[in-house]
Amino acid sequence: MEPSLDDDLRPPAAITEGLAAVLSNLIDYAGLLPPASLDMPTAVENYASYVAGEDAWLLERLVIAVSRLEEFEAHAAAHLPRAGEEEPWPISALIRAAGEEDLPDDLDRIAAFNQRHCNPQHGLALIDVIELKADSARAIDDAIDVMPDDLYPFFELPAAGDPRGLIAALVGGEAGAKIRLGGGTVGLPLTPADVARFIATCAAADVPFKATGGLHHPLTHDGEGAQTREIGFLNLIIAAALALNADLDERDLIRVLEQDDISAFTFDDAGLKWRDHRATVEEIEDTRLAFAASIACSSFDEPRRNLRAIGLL
Repeated sequence: MEPSLDDDLRPPAAITEGLAAVLSNLIDYAGLLPPASLDMPTAVENYASYVAGEDAWLLERLVIAVSRLEEFEAHAAAHLPRAGEEEPWPISALIRAAGEEDLPDDLDRIAAFNQRHCNPQHGLALIDVIELKADSARAIDDAIDVMPDDLYPFFELPAAGDPRGLIAALVGGEAGAKIRLGGGTVGLPLTPADVARFIATCAAADVPFKATGGLHHPLTHDGEGAQTREIGFLNLIIAAALALNADLDERDLIRVLEQDDISAFTFDDAGLKWRDHRATVEEIEDTRLAFAASIACSSFDEPRRNLRAIGLL
């Protein structure tokens, strides 16, 4: 999907083009959601400061539940851009699960919100992405049937197990998949094998995806719980780029996802490299635009701090 923030935003000159292609517009800010669970004023003020900050090139959408849009409008009024030439704040809205009877009500609320906020007098903001849970192909089909053309849905699929049937329901439907890698849900965090299977299936089906849950660290690392490993967001995006452009099979994708040392990866102005496999800058950019869309994180500070800790920022 196309980056939605100001195209004039560029990474620092010291960042190689390969790394910049991986990281640009990567992080959807979900500070309202666990584990941060910030109040609305704090989350809005944070996003406003991030948009104006030097690391804004890393930032993508603000994630808000549709049930909190009125609260958002009340607290964001002083922060939203109001000049006609400015870019609207891009928003991804969390809506009811596919198959729920009142799902069209959420879509109506989004349409009304977008109508108000295309007017600079009300502050510029745009919901162009929605996220919703789905547990059956029929629920996905029914939800897609009522989706307006100006919204791109990401369906959060059950975390573990074989995703092929549900991903197949997304083929040709102008829709993407969402994977939750970690969090408090039973069966999480996912194993590298689970995630490799998901990425390989999406790549084979040409279905875009976004990811959420525990993605605060760039590299795979030991989790807080005993005998758990949490996959890094760099591992995830690199695996996606190589699945799409270097035809890595699931076994090699697992190896990419398991890497916990930054020296395993090379970033330069030509692209990125893992072992004998490369993806060019153009291939990485295409991956980000049309396949590995973004990660959602309840913190914008932690991913940046952790990138700096390994010398990438």
